[in-house]
Order: sequence, then structure tokens, then C-alpha cells
Amino acid sequence: MIIGLGIDLVELDRLKELMSDRFIDRILSRAEKKLYLNIAAENTKLSFIGGRFAAKEALFKAISKGNGTAYYTDFSILNRENGQPYVETDFFQDDEIIHITITHTDHHAIAYVMIEKL
Repeated sequence: MIIGLGIDLVELDRLKELMSDRFIDRILSRAEKKLYLNIAAENTKLSFIGGRFAAKEALFKAISKGNGTAYYTDFSILNRENGQPYVETDFFQDDEIIHITITHTDHHAIAYVMIEKL
């Protein structure tokens, strides 16, 4: 049974204006920040954080902000070996599956999340 849907679109040029160490620390988990710091190209860094920001906004929409205790850093959006994104978190119950997809263009990042309860 589907218990939540969320989608978010991020304009990368607008996000570029917000980029700061404080913003990055607010958005990225430790695992994500480690990946981010290993990216050399600035445009790739922007796409990375744009995708993560869109994914986490979509997650919050899917859970309707939950009980209000979740933070962006409570969720790690990581990638399997084949590039498929997945969510790592303790926020959800064992019988809940999070389906997620992220895509980018030169100007936008978009993410879609579906939460399924078994």
C-alpha cells in the first residue's frame, strides 16, 4: 500500500546562491558530505547537492513532515553500484520501503519519492 508520495524540483542557479558551508552542513548527512567533498568539479557538486536537496524535500512531502522531528541530515541519499539512489535512515519502520529517483539537467534537479508499506 502506498502511504506517501512526494516530488520536488530545484532550480540549480537559485541553489547556487545559497551555497555555503552552513547550508551544506544543514542539508547533507555525514555520508553524503564525504561523497560531496570528493567531487572536484563545481558544476557536479552543485548537481549533487541539488539532487540531494530535491530528494529530501520530496521525502518530507511524502511523509507530510512526519511528527516534525526529522531533519535533512536524518536521511542519507546514497547510490548503489549501478547508480540507483536509495535512502538510508532510521526514520522509517522495517515494513516501509522508500522508492526514490533523482534526475538532473544543466539547470534543474528533480526527485520523486514513493513510500510503500508492506
